Amino acid sequence: MTQNVPDDSFEAAARHRGAFCIAGVDEVGRGPLAGPVTACAVRLLPGRVPPGLNDSKALTARRREGLFDVIMDMAEVSIAHASVVEIDEMNILRASHLAMVRALQGLPTPPDYALIDGNLMPRDMPCAGEPIVKGDGLSISIAAASIVAKVTRDRIMVVLAQQHPGYGWDRNAGYPTKEHQLALLNLGVTAHHRRSFKPVHNILYQDKSISR
Repeated sequence: MTQNVPDDSFEAAARHRGAFCIAGVDEVGRGPLAGPVTACAVRLLPGRVPPGLNDSKALTARRREGLFDVIMDMAEVSIAHASVVEIDEMNILRASHLAMVRALQGLPTPPDYALIDGNLMPRDMPCAGEPIVKGDGLSISIAAASIVAKVTRDRIMVVLAQQHPGYGWDRNAGYPTKEHQLALLNLGVTAHHRRSFKPVHNILYQDKSISR
């Protein structure tokens, strides 16, 4: 069975409706127990579309790294984050939407239309747009954004792993692997852990219960 690859049909439809500057937006990092949520907005320029764009999850790490450099060179790109504090304050969905809006606001050319990965439009959008379920596998602009967001966040987690060894963040990117959850029990909660997430919250709550 051949895998579908993203194309520019959503971008073409937006142009047909009168949009000029179209950006694809995706985020990475909703599921991890630690680290920020990272979003990216990409505007692909006519005649300068990198070949081989696909959902970041369908690509090897090496292929993502290669495409990251090409996308950064050929397209208009904006990367933004929502912090662990913001995630805990507003919940992960709102925080990921905040990062998406920040990414759109950071583009060199203000977009007039955005293709958003997911089933909901973020609040406070700076332009018109539409949500596309599994958009990273359908729209080339969202696919490009998914690659840049994934590579960027993975690099952040490698740096944090060097500062906080033992959790395996360079390998698990903060996701709740067995290694990470065991380290949480044995090493405790860091400043980069999301306290509103159940596994982290439970450890903090247990610690407080035991200390009473």
